Formats: sequence, structure tokens, C-alpha cells
Amino acid sequence: MNVITGKEEIYMKDSRTLAFINLYAILGNLSRLCELVPEARKLIENENVSLGIQVKNGPAATLCFNNGVCTIEDGVDNCNIKLPFSSPEKFNGMIDGTVKPFPSKGFTKIGFLLNTFTKLTDILPKYLKASEEDLKNEEFFKTSTILMLHVIAEAIAQIGNEDKVGKASASYIDDGIAKLGIGDELGVGIEVKDHRLKVIHTMPDKYLSYMRFNDISLARDLFDGKVNAVAAVGLGQVRIGGMISQIDNINRILDRVALYLA
Repeated sequence: MNVITGKEEIYMKDSRTLAFINLYAILGNLSRLCELVPEARKLIENENVSLGIQVKNGPAATLCFNNGVCTIEDGVDNCNIKLPFSSPEKFNGMIDGTVKPFPSKGFTKIGFLLNTFTKLTDILPKYLKASEEDLKNEEFFKTSTILMLHVIAEAIAQIGNEDKVGKASASYIDDGIAKLGIGDELGVGIEVKDHRLKVIHTMPDKYLSYMRFNDISLARDLFDGKVNAVAAVGLGQVRIGGMISQIDNINRILDRVALYLA
């Protein structure tokens, strides 16, 4: 129990929700990395491997690497390498580098884990925690910001589905799709059904509400906390519309994203 001013602190992050974020928002973002970054795509151009990750009392999903394309699927029934974790804390430890995983299936493919997969996961932080020097490169800046958009959207979904405070906000969200867009070309959708959230990792054609950042530079500054979101709305740099209550409650969940991704 965390105690602040004599009360149980319900606003802290919990390890189970973090495990969902690490699997779907962080490792799941390898699919966008391989799509956008030639160096990453080249690593898996001749691979045909499916890596299942199963966390006790937590998420289970399979990363599929097939001839330069990476996808993620729920469940581990069809994987040919399986990494089991006895708790969300153990899996989160793998992500932060303090726990070494050991496969329960696919020992003959352990070279993929030690070589290709490790190299892929070493590339990802370069884009998600980019240096100021790297961000001076226009193409790198764009790729990094796109990857961050997808990570943030997926984190919103996982927090809305699993986190106690996030679920409270999700309980007020009407069914339908909310669009998060950068300009007119980049965007994702957050689909809500029965108060469960799912990310559409492409620009949705139809949506119930929207939040639109004027340009990619503004989006980046907002993601990095350099610009106040309320002020940006007041200046017309961020536009919201449609069913405002839907966007408002998604924004409440968004407020918790930094807590988990810090």
C-alpha cells in the first residue's frame, strides 16, 4: 500500500497493467518499426518465426516475424518459440533488462532470441527515447514521432482496459471510434465497444470523435511534454470535435500514460 496524506494511493501504476503495455504497446510496436525502419526490416527479411509470450495472471500474445513483416496476435497457441513468465513483474523485468527469459518451447530457435530479436529490441529504444541529436534528422524525427503515436494509443487502450483508474474513465465512454490524427495523413483510431478499448493502427475513415494535431512538430512537442495541451487547444493548434465526452474521457486515460511510460 502506498500512503499519501493518510489515504491509499490508487493513482500509482500497477505491474499487471504495465505488462499489458509492455507487450502490446512496446513489443507490439516492433510491427511498425519493421515497417518504417529498413535496418529493422532487414533483420527479419528471411525469418519465419513466431514468438509467444505468456504472462501468468497477465497478457499472452504472439509476435510473428515473416519475411520482413512483423505482426502481433492474441494468444500463444500457434507459436514455435514460447517464453513463459511466472508473474507480470518477471515479464516487466525482461523489458527493463533485469530478468533473463528462458524458453519452454523452441530451443532449436534460441539463436533467433539471442541474435535477431535482441537486435530488434535494441533498435526500438533509439526511436522511442530519441536523443536531441538524432531528432535533428528530419526522417528520423518523423519515424520516431509516428512510433510514439502508436505506442501512446496502445497504452491508452491497455490502461483503459486494465488499470483501475483507467477503467473508471472507460466506463463512461460511448461505443464508437475516436480518431487521433496528426495533420491530414497520419493517425490511429481507438475503437470502444462495451467500454473496452482497441487500437486501429491506421487512419479510420469513420469516427465518432476526433483530436487533431496541426502538424508533426506540434505532436512531438505535446508527446515530449514541451507544450501544454489545454493551451494548444485554446490556440487552435489542437482541434477536437464530434462527441466531446468520448474524447474527454480518453484524455483522462491519456493523463496516466506518462506514469506508465516514464
